[in-house]
Amino acid sequence: MGEIELIATTTFGLEAVVKRELQNLGYKDLKVENGKITFKASEKDIPIVNLWLRSADRVLLKMGEFEALTFEELFEKTKALPWEEWITEDGEFTVEGKSVKSKLFSISDCQAIVKKAVVEKLKNKYKREWFEETGPKFTIEVSLLKDIATLTVDTSGSGLHKRGYRVHGVEAPLKETLAAALVQLSYWNENRLLLDPFCGSGTIPIEAAMIGKKMAPGLYRNFASEDWPRVKKAYWQEARREAWDLMKRDLKLEIIGLDIDNKAIEVAKANAAYIELDEEIRFIHRDFRKYNYKDEYGVIICNPPYGERIGEKEEVKRLYKDMGSIFKTLDTYSIYILTSNEDFERLYGKKADKRRKLYNGRIKVDYYQYYGPRPLK
Repeated sequence: MGEIELIATTTFGLEAVVKRELQNLGYKDLKVENGKITFKASEKDIPIVNLWLRSADRVLLKMGEFEALTFEELFEKTKALPWEEWITEDGEFTVEGKSVKSKLFSISDCQAIVKKAVVEKLKNKYKREWFEETGPKFTIEVSLLKDIATLTVDTSGSGLHKRGYRVHGVEAPLKETLAAALVQLSYWNENRLLLDPFCGSGTIPIEAAMIGKKMAPGLYRNFASEDWPRVKKAYWQEARREAWDLMKRDLKLEIIGLDIDNKAIEVAKANAAYIELDEEIRFIHRDFRKYNYKDEYGVIICNPPYGERIGEKEEVKRLYKDMGSIFKTLDTYSIYILTSNEDFERLYGKKADKRRKLYNGRIKVDYYQYYGPRPLK
């Protein structure tokens, strides 16, 4: 089993979270760049990182990296890479691309050249002129940044945010990967109450429950590389078996999700039930203003409405002011709020202890963190 390089891609701002996840899984010598973490691994690690990474977007197999100033250079250097070690004779492969500040700026031309180079390499290996492409799927990406081409193959398939539990969605859902990061950036742990007063389809409470119970986020889905012969079925079986064994099934959590929309609450309950977390989370149809906040040392993590649409701004201003007046009475709570509203602190009535810049999809947001005291031992 040879050494390979993997890349965990991530939303800007979450690199440190994904780095810590990889370190907790035992990986070292991590190279952190904008939007990605590169690390050494083996084929056996492909199932492990796909199953366990909570805040990464995808896991890519790095095939090679080189300078490419001409199309001929791109073709020859791509052809020199060991594609035949991974792509099967019947493999179905597509090429995606992106180019930033590079001489080779035509993405469609770069994709066509890479496809042609890979086909030529496979022709040499399999001694044939035509490939039916009816087998396992391989998605190749050529990424050009300042004339440096990075060639990768996507091991994940669907993005890692697609856990498999979202039976139904509601409008403007929070990505599961970002929700997991919000929990990991907080001081919440499985011994404390977690409350989301704007839970929508339940993403933050469900991700927190998965973290608390040490449930691998990829357990309920499949991955593109499960069909690759080089990544043996036994590796996947072993990784899944170990994930099931590590789960804290008997751990009881106190997690509550509130929402003013009863339809959202019903969707949240269905999503949690799909992965057998409905006993761990109480979803309640209630306006956060009418909830009785009685527990001490609780943690609030929420993604309230941003007021991005016309006609919503005044309503959202009132909402943030009400949040400030209610939450200021919770002097033992730690409170974490994600919003794109740049006037949030003034409306809320308190400056955050820490403010972290993130992205919710294409929307630039801030994660406002208000730290409460440590629970008494």
